[in-house]
Amino acid sequence: MTEKPDEFELISRFFRPLATTSGALGLADDAAVLDPGPGQWIVVTTDILVAGVHFPVDEDPGLVAARLIAVNLSDLAAMGAEPWVYMLSLALPEDWDVPWIEGFAKGLKREQDAFAIQLAGGDTVVTPGPLTATLTAFGRTEKGRELKRSGAKAGDDIYVSGTIGDSALGLKVLKGEIPGLQPGPADALLERYHRPQPRVQLGLGLRELGPESGPGAVHGVIDISDGLVADLGHVARASGCAATIEAAKVPFSDAARDAFRLDPQLRELAVTGGDDYELLFTASPSDAGRIGKLARKLGLPLTAIGQMGDKSSGDTVKVLDPDGNEWALKQGGYRHF
Repeated sequence: MTEKPDEFELISRFFRPLATTSGALGLADDAAVLDPGPGQWIVVTTDILVAGVHFPVDEDPGLVAARLIAVNLSDLAAMGAEPWVYMLSLALPEDWDVPWIEGFAKGLKREQDAFAIQLAGGDTVVTPGPLTATLTAFGRTEKGRELKRSGAKAGDDIYVSGTIGDSALGLKVLKGEIPGLQPGPADALLERYHRPQPRVQLGLGLRELGPESGPGAVHGVIDISDGLVADLGHVARASGCAATIEAAKVPFSDAARDAFRLDPQLRELAVTGGDDYELLFTASPSDAGRIGKLARKLGLPLTAIGQMGDKSSGDTVKVLDPDGNEWALKQGGYRHF
């Protein structure tokens, strides 16, 4: 068995090479010293991943690293922030080993390079409990240009990026709960579960269509982490609106549609399950041309799936089936408690 380094050797060997921003001070001091630049806001978000809760206990460490960075960058994307630096804290189980840390650090490096973000500091401890990883990401945006979930307006179209439900279906595949699904679609859904893709460039593009660009700009924005219906509900409540989704317009991948053919009930899981990490946003119908232009520029589908309305009694979010009838969903989305 490879001898375990102590805390300071672990930091020096595995994490100091990731701390390339000057403000990190080589991870050799008590804290980082960060300067966002003139005329900028710092946007900060934190997520915690726990083994056995947010990922399987035997998950590849590189995939754990990818998910840890991705879920935080997705929050930055929803705010229209450019990734900058992050702080990392690890509570390692008593039986941790060097190969796991090596794989984890390599995964962090891969994601750092892909999204131009660097490690700035953090902490490491040993725990009798499960492995717990906490990442705090810092992003930068111009003052007054940040995106918020509270800006949606009655009459806005509701858009989503990419496709919906693949990650939740991927988890079902991982558990062996979609029998009969062919290897190709199964692998595609597993990839979406294991390697979420934060829509950073989309967030920056939406920021350019934001409040300072005039009437018809992008309004309420959120990343889809708890599920399409639940996260749209967050936007609706924050904006004092109601929302209606047309199920027939929700974009699903070919792999998801293959799963639906085997089990039609999986369609409900797709619109309520979490971990998509796509962006949901609202915009005036008059802005459809600019939204389409942005989609073409990014090579990313942006699909209108419904409309915001005035808040009245009843459900905050309604989902209509292809016949126009309200779909009575059994669950609304992922809940942590």
